[in-house]
Amino acid sequence: MIRIFSILVGLFFTAALAWSLVIDTVQLGKDGLPKNAAHEFGKAHDLKPLKLASDGPFGKFDQAQLQRGFAVYQGVCASCHSLSQVSYRSLAALGYEDAELKAIAAKATINAKDPLTGEMKDRPGMPSDKFPAVVYGGVGSPPDLSLITKARHGGASYVYSLLTGYEATQPADLIKHFPDSKTGKDMHYNPYFANLNIAMAPPLASDGLVTYSDGTVASKDQMAKDVAAFLVWTAEPELNQRHQTGLWWILFLVFATTLGYMAYRNIWAEKKGH
Repeated sequence: MIRIFSILVGLFFTAALAWSLVIDTVQLGKDGLPKNAAHEFGKAHDLKPLKLASDGPFGKFDQAQLQRGFAVYQGVCASCHSLSQVSYRSLAALGYEDAELKAIAAKATINAKDPLTGEMKDRPGMPSDKFPAVVYGGVGSPPDLSLITKARHGGASYVYSLLTGYEATQPADLIKHFPDSKTGKDMHYNPYFANLNIAMAPPLASDGLVTYSDGTVASKDQMAKDVAAFLVWTAEPELNQRHQTGLWWILFLVFATTLGYMAYRNIWAEKKGH
């Protein structure tokens, strides 16, 4: 009797939970998603398309583009954003020679322990060092960009869209229906940012902010594409090797599958005949 009662109680609670779930699902379907400024006017899930050489299972990094992207990072982004997970010697994958790596690293000031005295002292950077953290004097702390394309929905497309998505004025309907979303002082309207208003001023405000060594015209759009490609590399520098390894494993599995099928046919052919 107690067992039957326990079963009935369990069935009652299960039915109540299922009914509540059905009611909530139906109600959500009628009401739709909550209406807010980002939902109505944001473009965080409608990013600008961006095609890079590294895209797809057989993609490979374009070294020339990565060098251009690094130039944009150095010339535009490095004053506020760190690359704390990247070492200078890793830039060899971009095609830089040892002498160039030493020159690039030497421009940085690294606070490290003196091996002779044990005291912390500033010294020029070395290829074995990682990019130092940026000391930012403004309000808030700009994010480290080492893994930004992994940390944001859309990856490189998000970076590209954000950099090229600043708008001088907000839509009139946005101010009318969502007055709390009005861009405040020291803020900038960007529909690709999560809450539409971002403290970072347009970093690529004009063409020609950097000079490309390969002669490519440094337009705002080109710089945005190049630095997005560079940040894909910082987040996944082993991508080329991973793609190559994956290809070899696919070929091995195809070969092993074919060999196994031929062995199966050879071993069982006579037995199936009987």
